[in-house]
Amino acid sequence: MRFRPCIDLHGGKVKQIVGSSLTDSGERLQTNFESELDSAWYAGLYRRDGLTGGHVIMLGPGNTEAALRALQAYPGGLQLGGGITPENAERFLEAGAERVIVTSYVFSGGELRRDRLEELCRRIGADKLVLDLSCRRRSGAYRIVTDRWQKFTDLEVTPELLRELAPSCSEYLVHAVEVEGRQSGVDLELVRILAASPRPVVYAGGISSLTELEQIREAGAGRVDFTVGSALDLFGGPLPYAQLKNYR
Repeated sequence: MRFRPCIDLHGGKVKQIVGSSLTDSGERLQTNFESELDSAWYAGLYRRDGLTGGHVIMLGPGNTEAALRALQAYPGGLQLGGGITPENAERFLEAGAERVIVTSYVFSGGELRRDRLEELCRRIGADKLVLDLSCRRRSGAYRIVTDRWQKFTDLEVTPELLRELAPSCSEYLVHAVEVEGRQSGVDLELVRILAASPRPVVYAGGISSLTELEQIREAGAGRVDFTVGSALDLFGGPLPYAQLKNYR
């Protein structure tokens, strides 16, 4: 279990937002933090501190240039997600992304598009692909959501699904969308499910204290990595980056 850094981009700026407030219109958007620093500054910090496996997420349009600046500042050190397709995946990998993170292209129309997943694997290789299984509760199940986390699919995050998709990816990234950006506590039930993953998996959402990190360790059997957004002092929160960067 280790800390994975993040850079969330919205409108070309580094921001932390409440995940469930994302919409196409942006009318309900709740922003917790907007940085005056460029994406490359954060990427350079993570590079200096030797942090690997972090991710840059493009939340909507207008973020490509900021994403490219981050990749250039830390080539081979960051994963990139947000609107990834087979065509632009190759471009971002060539620009320095360690891996690309995919959701909506593969989970489309409420279902898993196996043809698209196979195409991605042919084009870039499963070793370069991270599947984003970010989810929200519906009828007691954790359903994968797409398109700024607003559209539900028929797919439930279960140990069986994690095993089924494992040959087609290198890692999973999973945001607990209902608590994402709220600093309201970790979804430990979801963490317990993720502990069954045969691939590395990163949990995000709701973290607000160092105590909760130990709860993740216990619920995830030490196998689930974590990222911290709004609660990190780099983004205006209370948790010290200086301490988390050494978390093992």
